[in-house]
Amino acid sequence: MSISDAQFRIGVAASALVLVTGLTVTRFFGSVSLPPKPEPPASPTGPASQLVARSTATGAVYQDFLARDAATAGVRVPTIEEMQRKLPYRSDQARHVLEVGQPAIELAGVRLAARQLDGRLVLEIENRTGSDLAYLVETSPIPSSSACHDAPALPHNAMVLARGETQRRVECTWQDGGAIAVTRVETLEVSPLSAWYLSLVPPRVVGVEDRIARSHQGVAADVKCSPVVSQAVRSGLERGEIGWRDLVDFYARHRCPTYRFPPSYRAFKADGERDVPVADPGM
Repeated sequence: MSISDAQFRIGVAASALVLVTGLTVTRFFGSVSLPPKPEPPASPTGPASQLVARSTATGAVYQDFLARDAATAGVRVPTIEEMQRKLPYRSDQARHVLEVGQPAIELAGVRLAARQLDGRLVLEIENRTGSDLAYLVETSPIPSSSACHDAPALPHNAMVLARGETQRRVECTWQDGGAIAVTRVETLEVSPLSAWYLSLVPPRVVGVEDRIARSHQGVAADVKCSPVVSQAVRSGLERGEIGWRDLVDFYARHRCPTYRFPPSYRAFKADGERDVPVADPGM
């Protein structure tokens, strides 16, 4: 049976309408079977920071840090047993007055002398031991003045004296009759790697006063240590429950970018009295 052109065009249009309608219905109202969505990966059992802290508390990770840090510092890698030894400690709590031009005095392994340098009153500190030395020399300029905080500083390592090294630090601007009262000296003999660790620590973290800490110049390194002191440690220092020796003893054994001082930590009194690293229970 023959059809006219008009009938043919009508048939094509009708077929196209049916096809478009079918596709539209399938697009908006049809359903397609998809594979089930996979379950999300299991989450860690604790915060990421706690997991990292737990991993750094292991002996294997600690030993790896020792090897890498010793290579960076260019020193021998100490053994775990060496890092657990008691550090030789000296202390002098008596008051001594140093005058410019007077002989030096030797206290707790360091030789101290007062000098005048370019209009400044300067304390000269010499390591007289056969080891690198962590040191604290607390002083009070005579006469005391608020101008002492503004005296041009001399960059120096306020944490460590290398074996045989002499450091000079500014105490105050020079005044006729100026002198230095030494009120406390503490020292700890440390290994080369421990000396490098301590040189990274901001002096304020171990209780060094701002007048001295402001001119600290440690070692150049990519790793940085936080200058923030926790409230627990600050309170312990103020009450005398935590001392300079405790803080320095810890940071001589632990890299400060990784390990945080536990407020309950106290300096080793005997070789191997506990394992390292010593983890902060709050981490």
